[in-house]
Amino acid sequence: GLASARTLILKHPGLSIGVVEKEKDLALHQTGHNSGVIHSGIYYKPESLKAKLCVEGAALIYEYCNLKGIPYRQCGKLIVAVEQEEIPRLQALYERGLQNGVEGLRLIQQEDIKKKEPYCRGLMAIDCPYTGIVNYQQVALSFAQDFQEAGGSILRDFEVKGIEIAKENSSRSKDGMNYPIAVKNSKGKEIRCRYVVTCAGLYSDRISELSGCNPDPQIVPFRGDYLVLKPEKGYLVKGNIYPVPDSRFPFLGVHFTPRLDGTIWLGPNAVLAFKREGYRPFDFDARDVMEVILKSGFINLVFQHFSYGVNEMYKACFLSETVKHLQKFIPEITISDVLRGPAGVRAQALDRDGNLVEDFVFDGGTGEIADRVLHVRNAPSPAATSSLAISRMIAEEAQQRFKL
Repeated sequence: GLASARTLILKHPGLSIGVVEKEKDLALHQTGHNSGVIHSGIYYKPESLKAKLCVEGAALIYEYCNLKGIPYRQCGKLIVAVEQEEIPRLQALYERGLQNGVEGLRLIQQEDIKKKEPYCRGLMAIDCPYTGIVNYQQVALSFAQDFQEAGGSILRDFEVKGIEIAKENSSRSKDGMNYPIAVKNSKGKEIRCRYVVTCAGLYSDRISELSGCNPDPQIVPFRGDYLVLKPEKGYLVKGNIYPVPDSRFPFLGVHFTPRLDGTIWLGPNAVLAFKREGYRPFDFDARDVMEVILKSGFINLVFQHFSYGVNEMYKACFLSETVKHLQKFIPEITISDVLRGPAGVRAQALDRDGNLVEDFVFDGGTGEIADRVLHVRNAPSPAATSSLAISRMIAEEAQQRFKL
Protein backbone atom coordinates (compact mmCIF):
# COMPACT_ATOMS: atom_id res chain seq x y z
CA GLY A 1 0.00 0.00 0.00
CA LEU A 2 2.66 2.54 0.99
CA ALA A 3 4.89 1.58 -1.94
CA SER A 4 1.93 2.08 -4.31
CA ALA A 5 0.99 5.45 -2.81
CA ARG A 6 4.61 6.55 -3.16
CA THR A 7 4.84 5.39 -6.79
CA LEU A 8 1.51 7.02 -7.70
CA ILE A 9 2.42 10.42 -6.27
CA LEU A 10 5.87 10.38 -7.90
CA LYS A 11 4.27 9.54 -11.27
CA HIS A 12 1.37 11.98 -10.85
CA PRO A 13 2.62 14.91 -8.74
CA GLY A 14 -0.40 16.99 -9.77
CA LEU A 15 -2.84 14.67 -8.01
CA SER A 16 -3.97 14.99 -4.41
CA ILE A 17 -3.41 11.57 -2.83
CA GLY A 18 -4.18 10.38 0.68
CA VAL A 19 -3.54 7.11 2.50
CA VAL A 20 -5.93 5.86 5.16
CA GLU A 21 -4.73 3.37 7.75
CA LYS A 22 -6.88 1.66 10.36
CA GLU A 23 -4.14 1.49 13.02
CA LYS A 24 -2.57 4.35 14.96
CA ASP A 25 0.79 3.46 13.37
CA LEU A 26 1.92 2.15 9.98
CA ALA A 27 3.16 -1.32 8.95
CA LEU A 28 1.98 -3.14 12.08
CA HIS A 29 0.66 -6.35 10.54
CA GLN A 30 2.11 -8.44 7.69
CA THR A 31 4.85 -5.86 7.08
CA GLY A 32 5.91 -5.78 10.73
CA HIS A 33 5.52 -9.52 11.34
CA ASN A 34 7.50 -11.17 8.55
CA SER A 35 10.90 -12.83 8.41
CA GLY A 36 12.64 -9.79 6.92
CA VAL A 37 14.16 -11.81 4.07
CA ILE A 38 14.96 -10.14 0.74
CA HIS A 39 14.16 -13.10 -1.52
CA SER A 40 16.16 -13.75 -4.69
CA GLY A 41 13.29 -15.04 -6.87
CA ILE A 42 14.46 -18.64 -7.24
CA TYR A 43 11.23 -20.40 -6.21
CA TYR A 44 8.69 -19.09 -8.66
CA LYS A 45 7.49 -20.47 -11.96
CA PRO A 46 9.57 -19.08 -14.86
CA GLU A 47 7.81 -16.29 -16.79
CA SER A 48 5.28 -15.83 -13.94
CA LEU A 49 4.61 -12.38 -12.48
CA LYS A 50 5.86 -13.65 -9.11
CA ALA A 51 9.26 -14.57 -10.57
CA LYS A 52 9.63 -11.39 -12.64
CA LEU A 53 8.51 -9.04 -9.86
CA CYS A 54 10.65 -10.73 -7.19
CA VAL A 55 13.89 -10.54 -9.19
CA GLU A 56 13.13 -6.95 -10.18
CA GLY A 57 11.85 -6.07 -6.68
CA ALA A 58 14.94 -7.41 -4.88
CA ALA A 59 17.21 -5.26 -7.05
CA LEU A 60 15.00 -2.21 -6.36
CA ILE A 61 14.96 -2.83 -2.58
CA TYR A 62 18.77 -3.05 -2.42
CA GLU A 63 19.04 0.11 -4.53
CA TYR A 64 16.48 1.90 -2.35
CA CYS A 65 18.18 0.88 0.92
CA ASN A 66 21.54 2.11 -0.42
CA LEU A 67 19.96 5.41 -1.46
CA LYS A 68 18.26 5.96 1.91
CA GLY A 69 20.94 4.51 4.17
CA ILE A 70 18.60 1.78 5.46
CA PRO A 71 20.66 -1.04 7.00
CA TYR A 72 20.51 -4.51 5.41
CA ARG A 73 22.78 -7.55 5.14
CA GLN A 74 23.28 -9.50 1.94
CA CYS A 75 24.09 -12.61 3.96
CA GLY A 76 23.08 -15.15 1.31
CA LYS A 77 21.10 -18.35 1.59
CA LEU A 78 21.71 -22.07 1.28
CA ILE A 79 18.84 -24.31 0.14
CA VAL A 80 20.02 -27.65 1.45
CA ALA A 81 19.17 -31.23 0.42
CA VAL A 82 19.68 -33.55 3.40
CA GLU A 83 18.17 -36.70 1.79
CA GLN A 84 19.14 -38.37 -1.47
CA GLU A 85 15.57 -38.11 -2.85
CA GLU A 86 15.64 -34.29 -2.47
CA ILE A 87 18.55 -33.88 -4.91
CA PRO A 88 16.49 -34.06 -8.16
CA ARG A 89 14.11 -31.41 -6.71
CA LEU A 90 17.08 -29.27 -5.72
CA GLN A 91 18.59 -29.53 -9.22
CA ALA A 92 15.23 -28.62 -10.80
CA LEU A 93 15.02 -25.61 -8.46
CA TYR A 94 18.52 -24.53 -9.50
CA GLU A 95 17.49 -24.68 -13.18
CA ARG A 96 14.39 -22.65 -12.38
CA GLY A 97 16.50 -20.00 -10.64
CA LEU A 98 18.74 -19.71 -13.71
CA GLN A 99 15.66 -19.33 -15.93
CA ASN A 100 14.38 -16.58 -13.64
CA GLY A 101 17.65 -14.66 -13.98
CA VAL A 102 18.66 -14.92 -10.30
CA GLU A 103 22.24 -13.66 -9.90
CA GLY A 104 25.20 -15.71 -8.65
CA LEU A 105 23.52 -19.11 -8.15
CA ARG A 106 25.81 -22.12 -7.60
CA LEU A 107 25.20 -25.79 -6.88
CA ILE A 108 27.62 -26.80 -4.12
CA GLN A 109 28.64 -30.10 -2.50
CA GLN A 110 29.19 -31.11 1.12
CA GLU A 111 32.65 -29.57 1.57
CA ASP A 112 31.48 -26.15 0.27
CA ILE A 113 28.37 -26.28 2.47
CA LYS A 114 30.75 -26.65 5.45
CA LYS A 115 32.77 -23.63 4.32
CA LYS A 116 29.63 -21.49 4.23
CA GLU A 117 27.85 -23.00 7.25
CA PRO A 118 30.29 -24.98 9.40
CA TYR A 119 27.55 -26.59 11.53
CA CYS A 120 25.16 -27.46 8.70
CA ARG A 121 24.97 -30.96 7.28
CA GLY A 122 23.75 -31.61 3.75
CA LEU A 123 24.45 -33.63 0.63
CA MET A 124 24.11 -30.76 -1.84
CA ALA A 125 22.89 -27.17 -1.72
CA ILE A 126 22.06 -24.17 -3.86
CA ASP A 127 24.10 -21.15 -2.81
CA CYS A 128 22.03 -17.95 -3.33
CA PRO A 129 24.42 -15.10 -2.50
CA TYR A 130 21.84 -12.46 -3.52
CA THR A 131 19.42 -13.21 -0.63
CA GLY A 132 19.49 -10.65 2.17
CA ILE A 133 17.76 -9.45 5.33
CA VAL A 134 16.22 -6.09 6.16
CA ASN A 135 13.67 -4.56 8.54
CA TYR A 136 10.62 -4.12 6.29
CA GLN A 137 8.85 -1.93 8.83
CA GLN A 138 11.71 0.56 8.49
CA VAL A 139 11.48 0.32 4.68
CA ALA A 140 7.70 0.94 4.81
CA LEU A 141 8.11 3.97 7.08
CA SER A 142 10.66 5.35 4.63
CA PHE A 143 8.14 4.87 1.77
CA ALA A 144 5.62 6.81 3.90
CA GLN A 145 8.10 9.63 4.44
CA ASP A 146 8.82 9.86 0.69
CA PHE A 147 5.08 9.95 0.03
CA GLN A 148 4.49 12.77 2.51
CA GLU A 149 7.49 14.76 1.29
CA ALA A 150 6.03 14.54 -2.23
CA GLY A 151 2.79 16.12 -0.93
CA GLY A 152 0.77 13.05 0.10
CA SER A 153 -1.18 12.92 3.35
CA ILE A 154 -1.63 9.97 5.71
CA LEU A 155 -4.65 9.62 7.96
CA ARG A 156 -4.14 7.05 10.70
CA ASP A 157 -6.79 5.51 12.96
CA PHE A 158 -9.28 5.48 10.07
CA GLU A 159 -10.83 2.01 9.77
CA VAL A 160 -12.74 1.84 6.48
CA LYS A 161 -16.28 0.51 6.85
CA GLY A 162 -17.88 1.85 3.67
CA ILE A 163 -16.96 2.77 0.08
CA GLU A 164 -19.96 4.20 -1.77
CA ILE A 165 -21.17 6.80 -4.24
CA ALA A 166 -21.77 10.02 -2.33
CA LYS A 167 -25.17 11.70 -2.33
CA GLU A 168 -25.33 13.95 -5.40
CA ASN A 169 -26.11 17.23 -3.64
CA SER A 170 -23.02 17.12 -1.45
CA SER A 171 -20.39 15.54 -3.68
CA ARG A 172 -18.88 18.81 -4.93
CA SER A 173 -16.16 20.40 -2.82
CA LYS A 174 -15.28 24.05 -2.28
CA ASP A 175 -12.89 23.97 -5.24
CA GLY A 176 -15.79 23.02 -7.53
CA MET A 177 -14.35 19.56 -8.26
CA ASN A 178 -16.58 16.55 -8.25
CA TYR A 179 -15.67 13.95 -5.61
CA PRO A 180 -18.26 11.24 -6.11
CA ILE A 181 -16.93 8.58 -3.71
CA ALA A 182 -17.39 8.61 0.04
CA VAL A 183 -14.96 6.47 2.06
CA LYS A 184 -16.48 6.07 5.52
CA ASN A 185 -14.89 4.89 8.75
CA SER A 186 -16.19 3.10 11.83
CA LYS A 187 -16.65 6.42 13.70
CA GLY A 188 -19.02 7.94 11.13
CA LYS A 189 -16.43 10.22 9.48
CA GLU A 190 -15.96 10.24 5.72
CA ILE A 191 -13.47 11.29 3.06
CA ARG A 192 -14.50 12.38 -0.43
CA CYS A 193 -12.44 11.37 -3.42
CA ARG A 194 -12.57 10.59 -7.13
CA TYR A 195 -10.79 7.23 -7.10
CA VAL A 196 -9.88 4.55 -4.58
CA VAL A 197 -7.06 1.99 -4.58
CA THR A 198 -7.12 -0.59 -1.77
CA CYS A 199 -4.22 -2.76 -0.54
CA ALA A 200 -5.80 -4.22 2.57
CA GLY A 201 -3.78 -7.39 3.17
CA LEU A 202 -5.57 -9.59 5.70
CA TYR A 203 -8.84 -7.72 5.04
CA SER A 204 -8.57 -7.38 1.26
CA ASP A 205 -11.61 -9.59 0.60
CA ARG A 206 -13.87 -7.72 3.06
CA ILE A 207 -12.79 -4.31 1.79
CA SER A 208 -13.44 -5.46 -1.79
CA GLU A 209 -16.95 -6.59 -0.88
CA LEU A 210 -17.76 -3.02 0.25
CA SER A 211 -17.96 -2.00 -3.41
CA GLY A 212 -19.97 -5.04 -4.51
CA CYS A 213 -17.15 -7.46 -5.35
CA ASN A 214 -17.59 -11.21 -5.35
CA PRO A 215 -16.58 -12.78 -1.98
CA ASP A 216 -14.05 -14.98 -3.80
CA PRO A 217 -11.17 -15.31 -3.40
CA GLN A 218 -11.56 -15.46 0.37
CA ILE A 219 -8.67 -14.63 2.68
CA VAL A 220 -7.75 -17.44 5.05
CA PRO A 221 -5.27 -16.39 7.76
CA PHE A 222 -2.35 -18.75 8.43
CA ARG A 223 -0.24 -18.09 11.50
CA GLY A 224 3.47 -18.83 11.41
CA ASP A 225 5.13 -19.25 14.81
CA TYR A 226 8.87 -18.71 15.10
CA LEU A 227 11.32 -20.03 17.64
CA VAL A 228 14.40 -18.01 18.58
CA LEU A 229 17.86 -19.48 19.06
CA LYS A 230 19.37 -18.55 22.43
CA PRO A 231 22.07 -15.87 21.93
CA GLU A 232 24.89 -18.11 23.16
CA LYS A 233 24.10 -20.53 20.31
CA GLY A 234 24.03 -17.85 17.60
CA TYR A 235 27.41 -19.07 16.28
CA LEU A 236 25.66 -22.14 14.81
CA VAL A 237 24.08 -20.12 11.96
CA LYS A 238 25.73 -17.58 9.65
CA GLY A 239 23.18 -16.95 6.85
CA ASN A 240 19.75 -18.16 5.79
CA ILE A 241 19.41 -21.97 5.68
CA TYR A 242 16.30 -23.33 3.94
CA PRO A 243 15.04 -26.84 3.17
CA VAL A 244 14.24 -28.00 -0.36
CA PRO A 245 10.60 -26.85 -0.72
CA ASP A 246 7.70 -29.13 -1.51
CA SER A 247 6.08 -27.60 -4.60
CA ARG A 248 2.59 -28.73 -3.48
CA PHE A 249 2.53 -26.12 -0.69
CA PRO A 250 3.05 -22.34 -0.68
CA PHE A 251 5.04 -22.50 2.56
CA LEU A 252 8.81 -22.89 2.40
CA GLY A 253 9.22 -25.20 5.40
CA VAL A 254 11.03 -24.62 8.69
CA HIS A 255 14.18 -22.57 8.11
CA PHE A 256 16.93 -20.57 9.84
CA THR A 257 16.75 -16.79 9.45
CA PRO A 258 19.34 -14.36 10.84
CA ARG A 259 17.97 -10.96 11.84
CA LEU A 260 19.62 -7.55 11.74
CA ASP A 261 19.65 -7.39 15.56
CA GLY A 262 21.82 -10.53 15.67
CA THR A 263 19.10 -12.96 16.73
CA ILE A 264 18.35 -16.14 14.75
CA TRP A 265 14.71 -17.02 14.03
CA LEU A 266 13.77 -20.64 13.44
CA GLY A 267 10.57 -21.55 11.65
CA PRO A 268 7.87 -20.77 10.90
CA ASN A 269 5.21 -23.47 10.96
CA ALA A 270 1.90 -22.82 9.15
CA VAL A 271 -1.35 -23.28 11.08
CA LEU A 272 -4.82 -21.82 10.70
CA ALA A 273 -5.14 -18.61 12.73
CA PHE A 274 -8.47 -18.27 14.55
CA LYS A 275 -8.33 -14.50 14.10
CA ARG A 276 -7.11 -12.48 11.13
CA GLU A 277 -4.68 -10.53 13.24
CA GLY A 278 -4.24 -13.26 15.84
CA TYR A 279 -0.55 -13.43 16.69
CA ARG A 280 -1.01 -15.56 19.81
CA PRO A 281 -2.18 -19.21 19.75
CA PHE A 282 -5.39 -18.49 21.68
CA ASP A 283 -6.47 -15.32 19.83
CA PHE A 284 -10.00 -15.95 18.57
CA ASP A 285 -12.62 -14.10 16.53
CA ALA A 286 -15.95 -15.85 15.90
CA ARG A 287 -16.67 -14.04 12.61
CA ASP A 288 -13.20 -14.82 11.22
CA VAL A 289 -13.54 -18.52 12.10
CA MET A 290 -17.10 -18.85 10.73
CA GLU A 291 -16.07 -17.24 7.43
CA VAL A 292 -13.17 -19.67 7.05
CA ILE A 293 -15.47 -22.64 7.65
CA LEU A 294 -18.56 -21.50 5.74
CA LYS A 295 -17.37 -19.15 2.99
CA SER A 296 -13.88 -20.26 1.94
CA GLY A 297 -12.58 -23.42 0.33
CA PHE A 298 -10.65 -24.24 3.51
CA ILE A 299 -12.46 -27.55 4.17
CA ASN A 300 -11.47 -28.73 0.66
CA LEU A 301 -7.89 -27.66 1.35
CA VAL A 302 -7.90 -29.70 4.58
CA PHE A 303 -9.07 -32.82 2.74
CA GLN A 304 -6.42 -32.35 0.04
CA HIS A 305 -3.55 -31.89 2.50
CA PHE A 306 -4.78 -33.56 5.68
CA SER A 307 -1.50 -35.15 6.80
CA TYR A 308 0.46 -31.92 6.17
CA GLY A 309 -2.04 -29.95 8.28
CA VAL A 310 -1.92 -32.44 11.15
CA ASN A 311 1.87 -32.37 11.09
CA GLU A 312 1.90 -28.55 11.24
CA MET A 313 -0.53 -28.54 14.19
CA TYR A 314 1.63 -31.11 15.97
CA LYS A 315 4.76 -28.98 15.41
CA ALA A 316 2.90 -25.94 16.77
CA CYS A 317 2.04 -27.78 19.97
CA PHE A 318 5.31 -29.60 20.60
CA LEU A 319 8.61 -27.74 20.46
CA SER A 320 10.52 -31.01 20.24
CA GLU A 321 8.89 -31.76 16.86
CA THR A 322 10.11 -28.48 15.32
CA VAL A 323 13.56 -29.03 16.83
CA LYS A 324 13.65 -32.48 15.19
CA HIS A 325 13.17 -30.79 11.78
CA LEU A 326 15.92 -28.27 12.57
CA GLN A 327 18.31 -31.05 13.62
CA LYS A 328 18.19 -32.48 10.10
CA PHE A 329 20.28 -29.44 9.13
CA ILE A 330 22.13 -28.55 12.33
CA PRO A 331 22.36 -31.66 14.53
CA GLU A 332 23.91 -29.70 17.46
CA ILE A 333 20.66 -27.82 18.16
CA THR A 334 18.77 -29.15 21.20
CA ILE A 335 15.42 -28.26 22.72
CA SER A 336 17.18 -26.32 25.49
CA ASP A 337 18.74 -24.01 22.84
CA VAL A 338 15.44 -22.54 21.65
CA LEU A 339 12.75 -20.23 23.01
CA ARG A 340 9.28 -19.51 21.67
CA GLY A 341 9.45 -16.37 19.58
CA PRO A 342 7.20 -14.00 17.62
CA ALA A 343 4.51 -14.93 15.09
CA GLY A 344 3.11 -13.54 11.87
CA VAL A 345 -0.17 -14.07 10.04
CA ARG A 346 -0.18 -14.55 6.29
CA ALA A 347 -3.17 -13.51 4.15
CA GLN A 348 -3.59 -16.60 1.97
CA ALA A 349 -6.23 -16.24 -0.76
CA LEU A 350 -8.27 -19.40 -1.39
CA ASP A 351 -10.82 -20.12 -4.09
CA ARG A 352 -14.05 -22.06 -3.45
CA ASP A 353 -12.42 -25.36 -4.40
CA GLY A 354 -9.70 -24.95 -1.80
CA ASN A 355 -6.97 -24.03 -4.29
CA LEU A 356 -4.36 -21.55 -3.15
CA VAL A 357 -4.55 -18.43 -5.34
CA GLU A 358 -0.96 -17.94 -6.45
CA ASP A 359 -1.19 -14.85 -8.61
CA PHE A 360 -2.37 -11.27 -8.42
CA VAL A 361 -6.09 -10.52 -8.29
CA PHE A 362 -7.38 -7.06 -9.20
CA ASP A 363 -11.06 -6.18 -8.82
CA GLY A 364 -13.36 -3.18 -8.98
CA GLY A 365 -16.79 -4.36 -7.93
CA THR A 366 -20.13 -3.74 -9.61
CA GLY A 367 -22.33 -0.85 -10.62
CA GLU A 368 -21.54 2.83 -10.83
CA ILE A 369 -18.60 2.60 -8.44
CA ALA A 370 -16.67 -0.13 -10.31
CA ASP A 371 -14.84 2.25 -12.69
CA ARG A 372 -13.53 4.30 -9.79
CA VAL A 373 -12.14 1.56 -7.53
CA LEU A 374 -9.12 -0.72 -7.84
CA HIS A 375 -8.88 -3.46 -5.22
CA VAL A 376 -5.61 -5.36 -4.91
CA ARG A 377 -7.13 -8.58 -3.59
CA ASN A 378 -4.09 -10.80 -3.65
CA ALA A 379 -0.46 -9.71 -3.74
CA PRO A 380 1.17 -12.96 -2.65
CA SER A 381 4.47 -13.56 -0.91
CA PRO A 382 7.20 -12.43 -1.59
CA ALA A 383 5.26 -9.15 -1.67
CA ALA A 384 7.60 -7.33 0.72
CA THR A 385 10.66 -8.10 -1.42
CA SER A 386 8.69 -7.23 -4.56
CA SER A 387 6.91 -4.16 -3.14
CA LEU A 388 8.57 -1.53 -5.35
CA ALA A 389 8.08 -3.65 -8.49
CA ILE A 390 4.47 -4.50 -7.52
CA SER A 391 3.76 -0.82 -6.86
CA ARG A 392 4.70 0.03 -10.46
CA MET A 393 2.24 -2.57 -11.71
CA ILE A 394 -0.52 -1.23 -9.41
CA ALA A 395 0.20 2.35 -10.49
CA GLU A 396 -0.02 1.34 -14.16
CA GLU A 397 -3.29 -0.50 -13.53
CA ALA A 398 -4.70 2.57 -11.73
CA GLN A 399 -3.53 4.84 -14.54
CA GLN A 400 -5.33 2.73 -17.16
CA ARG A 401 -8.52 2.15 -15.16
CA PHE A 402 -8.94 5.73 -14.02
CA LYS A 403 -7.45 7.32 -17.18
CA LEU A 404 -5.17 9.42 -14.99
